[in-house]
Amino acid sequence: MVLLYVFGAVALINCAYYILFSKFSFLKPSEKRTSEKYPVSLIVCAKNEAENLQNHIPLWQKQRYHNFEIILINDASVDETLEVMETFAANDPRIQIVNVKNNEAFWANKKYALTLGIKRAKNTRLIFTDADCYPASEDWLATMASNFSDKKQLVLGYGAYEKQPGFLNKIIRFETLMTALQYFSYAKSGNPYMGVGRNLAYTSNLYYENNGFMSHIKIPSGDDDLFVNEAATSENVAICVEPEAFTYSLPKKKKKKWLIQKKRHYSTAKLYKPKHRILLGAYFIFNFLFWLLAPIILFTDFWIFGFGIIFIRILFQYIIIGNAAKKLKEADLLPFIPFYELFLIFTQLSIFISNSSEKNSRWK
Repeated sequence: MVLLYVFGAVALINCAYYILFSKFSFLKPSEKRTSEKYPVSLIVCAKNEAENLQNHIPLWQKQRYHNFEIILINDASVDETLEVMETFAANDPRIQIVNVKNNEAFWANKKYALTLGIKRAKNTRLIFTDADCYPASEDWLATMASNFSDKKQLVLGYGAYEKQPGFLNKIIRFETLMTALQYFSYAKSGNPYMGVGRNLAYTSNLYYENNGFMSHIKIPSGDDDLFVNEAATSENVAICVEPEAFTYSLPKKKKKKWLIQKKRHYSTAKLYKPKHRILLGAYFIFNFLFWLLAPIILFTDFWIFGFGIIFIRILFQYIIIGNAAKKLKEADLLPFIPFYELFLIFTQLSIFISNSSEKNSRWK
């Protein structure tokens, strides 16, 4: 009986998190809006991204926005990245190039390169993406910019991955969906904690007020989530989840490469504010406990009650995550949500264990 009570408490906490996530999941779609009120600077940091830039610069140039510049940062590339940038800049005065060379103090440091790009920008409102990302529509910049106001200095967007065949693709997109569900929900509840650099916007005023990336300049990752964790408040953050404002990129095709990417991303979580570490850590722990105890409870005399608890918890999961998946155009993931979650939990556990014994100092 004690085990049943413990299992019920674990499932109840799981459901409490889903109620929190409903802040985003049941968010009513806003009216489609774009804005050309403010001039903006699109900032892209690229390291050995010649092919992606060749494909994506034309898409950024085609944005339906009357007043924007494109800041292309060549972060000490050894391929033709700089040459590609110069070719496009020669025919488009909106393109400005920042050519960064390695130095001993900031060797292979993306944040140093981004800092130089931000200083080069002539506009106060900055929109960021990665060289391997492309916008979902020609209204991406206008839709993201429409969320800026005198109060809203930071805009969280959604950086999706392309749908492709295979189990790994679904896991990558499910992990991306769950990460977005969490950071959008926390932001809507007045407790923002992160964003993704594939689709992020903030003002230079906010950047300088928080001393840029200085508090974590030596950490290889975190130019997006650590900055948001430090600078975001309940008053200055807006979220942008209109499909026209999504960005897309190609997911990793090899599990090993994806795990390396995730290890780098997860390594910054230990530097979040204590309240965020506690909330995110508890979410993982109670999800892990649920799946650990679920098969055990089904082999006890109270298996009927245990089955009922499992059913209710998974029903909550399908309703909340299902709505979010539809909102973020990931509805094809719905049939196997519990299975994806179980796989992801044990993958994350292995990454956390691995990260505790490794160090990395370069972003690529």
